[in-house]
Amino acid sequence: MGFASLFMDMSSELIHSLLPVFMVTVLGASMITVGIIEGVAEAAAAVMKVFSGALSDFLRKRKFLMVSGYALAALTKPVFPLATTVGWVFTARFVDRLGKGIRGAPRDALVSELTEPGMRGAAYGLRQALDSVGALLGPLLAVALMIWLANDIRLVMWLAVIPACIAVMLLMVYVREPERTPQAGNAGKSLTLVDMRRLPSRYWLVVGLGAVFTLARFSEAFLVLRAQDTGLPLSYVPVVMVVMNVFYAGAAYPAGAAADHMRQRTLLLLGLGTLILADLMLAFATSPVIVLAGAALWGLHMALTQGLLSKLVADNAPAELLGTAFGVFNLVSGAALLLASVIAGSLWSIAGPSATFLAGAAFAAIATVGLVAGTRHRSTR
Repeated sequence: MGFASLFMDMSSELIHSLLPVFMVTVLGASMITVGIIEGVAEAAAAVMKVFSGALSDFLRKRKFLMVSGYALAALTKPVFPLATTVGWVFTARFVDRLGKGIRGAPRDALVSELTEPGMRGAAYGLRQALDSVGALLGPLLAVALMIWLANDIRLVMWLAVIPACIAVMLLMVYVREPERTPQAGNAGKSLTLVDMRRLPSRYWLVVGLGAVFTLARFSEAFLVLRAQDTGLPLSYVPVVMVVMNVFYAGAAYPAGAAADHMRQRTLLLLGLGTLILADLMLAFATSPVIVLAGAALWGLHMALTQGLLSKLVADNAPAELLGTAFGVFNLVSGAALLLASVIAGSLWSIAGPSATFLAGAAFAAIATVGLVAGTRHRSTR
């Protein structure tokens, strides 16, 4: 599952590291359009995760849905180099994210089912680390291929089809679901809204926390555009995603393992503080070097928080509703990402890139205050 994530992210990030520039310079899209496309696509993925997660709980079959989602994403890859209008890109991005939505919750639930409770943080960190290695290799390939193929951006995106197909084949051949006892199963029982009430209050606190974290950041497309805005040559723009994912991949597993043994609030606060520093650097960047430093902190923030949030969902949800729990968590986070991306694109168009990243820092600061205040309140009670 980790290596399938690696190859699919290699494919996706090879395209996505070039896609914002492709939309703006080749297809003539505005910054607001970029923000809307990114936000709507991610929100669609989040909505789909609810249904796929609930369906996987009902069927108690995770692999079929997971493979279907990866296959759907692979089928969209040829559409990007064929695109002649922004509408083509929007459709392909939308369907690609639907595939992500179909696979996301069943995959995250399956990771939990294959792992001992005391190692969940490490397991989610490992899968995320391999995912981030793919996200690192994708932009590296984009840079190398853009130089080798003389900035033929369409041909470069065509080559992204190959690793996507490898990802699907890995899952089909090598992934096996754990055997389930009849007592643990939920097959044959219809899932209704009443089941949502069985999710404990601790779980809903994690959902709210994830939403606030997502509001404090937005699509990584704006990191790429910020690098171009400060003068980074077109062929080297994907280096931003390379730097971000070096730190993401390098820190994801240690951070996940640390979440199994240390105070979770400490890691969350450290992640928020890192995001604030990243946003401030990106807001006041005057050269590509500063943008790259900000991207490094951005990746470190992701490593500190994303695996931990997945672990918190798994730890606080009933086993028979694990897929549903991940689906709802990602739905709320996706809605927050849509709002954050639209705000980011609007601020960029109206007040410039500095306003976009200053707003992100402000949201992160508010989240920090809320986390500290909420923890003190619970301690007092």
